[in-house]
Amino acid sequence: MKIVFWLSLIGILYTYAGYPVAMWILARLLPRPWKTASITPSVSIVLAVHNGVAMLPRKIQHLLGLDYPNIKEIIIVSDGSTDGTAELLAQQRNPRFKIICLKEHAGKAVAVNAGVAEATAGVILFVDIRPEIAPESIQKLVGNFADPMVGCVSGRLILLHAGHDAASAGVGGFYWRYEQWLRTNEAKYDSPVGVYGGYYAIRRELAVRQPAGMILDDMFQPLSIIRQGYRSVVDPLAVVYDTWPETVEGEFNRKVRTLAGNFQLFRLAPWTLTPRNRVMFQLVSHKVMRLVVPYLLVLLFASTLALIGGSRIYAAFAALQVFGWTLSLAGLRSRIALFNRIAAPASALLVLNAAAVVGFYRFLFTRGPLWKTWISRKPKATSITPEAKNATPPKIVSAAAVTRIGK
Repeated sequence: MKIVFWLSLIGILYTYAGYPVAMWILARLLPRPWKTASITPSVSIVLAVHNGVAMLPRKIQHLLGLDYPNIKEIIIVSDGSTDGTAELLAQQRNPRFKIICLKEHAGKAVAVNAGVAEATAGVILFVDIRPEIAPESIQKLVGNFADPMVGCVSGRLILLHAGHDAASAGVGGFYWRYEQWLRTNEAKYDSPVGVYGGYYAIRRELAVRQPAGMILDDMFQPLSIIRQGYRSVVDPLAVVYDTWPETVEGEFNRKVRTLAGNFQLFRLAPWTLTPRNRVMFQLVSHKVMRLVVPYLLVLLFASTLALIGGSRIYAAFAALQVFGWTLSLAGLRSRIALFNRIAAPASALLVLNAAAVVGFYRFLFTRGPLWKTWISRKPKATSITPEAKNATPPKIVSAAAVTRIGK
């Protein structure tokens, strides 16, 4: 039991503290700076959307108002939308727009593949429907491509918590600050193993077609670019704003989706866990170990209980664990902001590890495409403007035979 105790404790501490500290040290002792410059390569923006009619008008205005001077085209892919999204897109007359409508709801990976196939600019910028890009952010983002070995660039995500319950803001805020700090250090040393999927750019010639059904395009695409010998980097000056789920339940479901996607990634792209992946050490330490930690926590607690009678140290450690889990649960149920900030690390640990267990279950036992388990089966009703009703309907194509419509 002592062996189980110490191996479990070492594994947990390495995952959440040892590896991040090691990466911080490597980033300072063996940094790999990259060149940046004020350049303006042509950019193709790719936005995949499903049933987004409620948010699209604002998003379209945001995209048209971006201050980057060399946006060649804005490619919007409707992924089998049934809420009037296609009719709304049919109204767009700006010559920079390219509209693609997929007849079947095939998932984000298929929609993004369709958009990438139509992109003609030197840089592809992937965006989601929620995020808002800060002024001059795209200019700073693409400036990193002045280095010929940079193939993928992500920016700094600032989460907005207006309207969120205190527990969700505490957990999401603490976890994301920790995650961005770790990714920044990975980039300084070599490359992060993932990016924020709502806002990142790649060189078009390095784009890799994603397997149908892939959930984590923001891991598969950067890792595929790294595999080709290039780097993925982070520019903290390229700012984007987003809002994540307003409740702890929503944040938990988001993490379940992401962590289930990790298992899917390893199944669909097994090369990521082989020496063919230059950042395999980072991937195992950053991602794989987090999937193992829930079971190490159980082993740690069980072995501690078994050893209580042998030493006061183990009894104290058992009491510390009970206190930690009690604090994490209280932090999730409390609506007191100050207490939530204090309990945020423990609450984030609980949410992350519970989601890893549920995500593994979803990965193993979900029938059909994994991404479908998080799609609402009853899209929110929205009104369609008279202009949309009278507009010429866009051509609908199958996911297997995508063609561009409009320009």
